[in-house]
Amino acid sequence: MTNQLFTTPATTIRRQGLRVPGLMLAVALVSAALYAQQPATPPAVQPAQTPAAQQPADQSAGSQTDISAPTIKFGVNEVNLIFTVTDKHGRYNPNLRQSDFALLDDQKAPAKVNSFHQQINLPLRVGIVIDTSASIHSRFQFEQQAATEFLLQILKARSDRAFVMGFDVTQTVTQDWTNNLDGLETGINRLHPGGGTAMFDAVYTACHDKLLEASRGQEPVRKAIILLSDGDDNQSRVYLNEAIKECQRAETIIYAISTNWTPSRGQGDKVMAQLAGDTGGQAFFPPSVEEITNSFKDIEEELRSQYALTYTPADFKYDGAFRTIYLYCNDRRYLVRAKKGYFAPRQ
Repeated sequence: MTNQLFTTPATTIRRQGLRVPGLMLAVALVSAALYAQQPATPPAVQPAQTPAAQQPADQSAGSQTDISAPTIKFGVNEVNLIFTVTDKHGRYNPNLRQSDFALLDDQKAPAKVNSFHQQINLPLRVGIVIDTSASIHSRFQFEQQAATEFLLQILKARSDRAFVMGFDVTQTVTQDWTNNLDGLETGINRLHPGGGTAMFDAVYTACHDKLLEASRGQEPVRKAIILLSDGDDNQSRVYLNEAIKECQRAETIIYAISTNWTPSRGQGDKVMAQLAGDTGGQAFFPPSVEEITNSFKDIEEELRSQYALTYTPADFKYDGAFRTIYLYCNDRRYLVRAKKGYFAPRQ
């Protein structure tokens, strides 16, 4: 693994004999200029060994931070970017190097890349958010079983945490942050279907009340919502774009699993795809309730095949503005999926 800044995409493109559109050429020129200003071998940035940080409120006893795992500390003016790389068939590639990527933050190359990690094992903060409206009554028990199996597989380290929220017209947290698997299973089983659908409200509340503060003052974590719904919102007070913005403020990825089993994709499926795409996640459309388990397995595989990149943006301002992120792989056989941007903190 190299700690050099991103290699110039122009070199890679010429070697492969590819043509680049105007935006990629601009990225190549910016990256080339930045690379030329850097020393050939900047000092390596090693993960710091730190004591266990204070954990979120937990409902279980004995849930401690796994201090044997390396942690990564980052400053308030640094960006912690979690991303996934796949080929055109959707197969994950967790073995690329830092020099394989090019990055723009707010249309500028980063001032400094502080760390780059493959196949990361950062602590997980996962919200299981399940539609309990009347429309999903017939398949609700199977969804509960699949969600329980997912949590049993994904929560491995003592530092991982999850919570369970159900929603119809209102939201109900049946299990707060914990790594106690029995408690999480009980929380899922406490959910009961009935009522209308206020999905945007649920996503907004999960991010604002649970995930926004989930890592403040600690080492970086990976934050995700697993959303099970048909996407047909009919009761929310907030709009779709407000829910997405709150996810971006909370730096939370959405993995959306559609429970619409009809052959045609409806408006609800488009909404689920937008929630996932705008936050750097993925939407799944299983053809039947029996296939929902495979969607959970795909999410589990992705969460274990991600990269973490920490960098200092150029011309960073503490103004609360939204800063766009453009990240791509120099090897055009691979696609990068990452959040589209983030909100800078205010001073």
